[in-house]
Amino acid sequence: MSKVRKIIDEAKESKNPELDLVDKGISSFDEIPSILTMFNLTRITLTHNRISVVTPALANLTNLEILNLFNNQVEELPTSLSSMPKLRILNLGMNKLSALPRGFGAFPVLEVLDLTYNNLNENSLPGNFFMIETLRALYLGDNDFESIPSEIGHLKNLQILVLRDNDIVELPKEIGELARLRELHIQGNRLSVLPPELGNLDLTSNKSVIRMENNPWVAPIADQLQVGISHVVDYLRSETYKFVHGRHAVTQAPNRVSEKRDRSVSVA
Repeated sequence: MSKVRKIIDEAKESKNPELDLVDKGISSFDEIPSILTMFNLTRITLTHNRISVVTPALANLTNLEILNLFNNQVEELPTSLSSMPKLRILNLGMNKLSALPRGFGAFPVLEVLDLTYNNLNENSLPGNFFMIETLRALYLGDNDFESIPSEIGHLKNLQILVLRDNDIVELPKEIGELARLRELHIQGNRLSVLPPELGNLDLTSNKSVIRMENNPWVAPIADQLQVGISHVVDYLRSETYKFVHGRHAVTQAPNRVSEKRDRSVSVA
């Protein structure tokens, strides 16, 4: 750890607000206690280490704007993280999170939250998760979501939403309330239909991105997708599709009830 100490000491001496500790074999904050007194830090990069526990004392770094813990072994987070007054970017991708702490949605200025490649699902999220009104980008790809809570409609400033490679079977109509959304990744799920309200969004301009391949779409959507994304969005806005979607919802309702019943029996 002598190299790590040297990097930290040099940062202290030069009063460098950015600390880079990528791939240094760090397994605990106990190995780097001195960074918890570096109150001038605005960015900490700890990617590609072996950290399993994030210390609550990290929240004392009140000037921190960027915290990158991508590719560690974090299983649990302290509630105190969400009280950090200046934290704008939090990257927790490729860890071992199966739940988020109560109150996690209290971040005052968070703009980018990356939770890609974890073990999260709709039951992992605390009640206030979708109250992070400042959020511009939310990455939930490569997790275990089967559904997305309707409260996602509260994220009025969201511009990028990544839900790829989960087990999502339907999207809530409230996604249509995300007026600023310009990038939507829903590929690699179990979606067969989309809420007509998705047609409310501007997802076909030159600056927009929508990815939806590798889903078991109903034939009309699959046919439109062959022609192009813009044709899919136009189709979602049509009266014909509203009828198709309504009929699909009615026919699928009994299947969902039986699936829930089967799950409850297997759990018992």
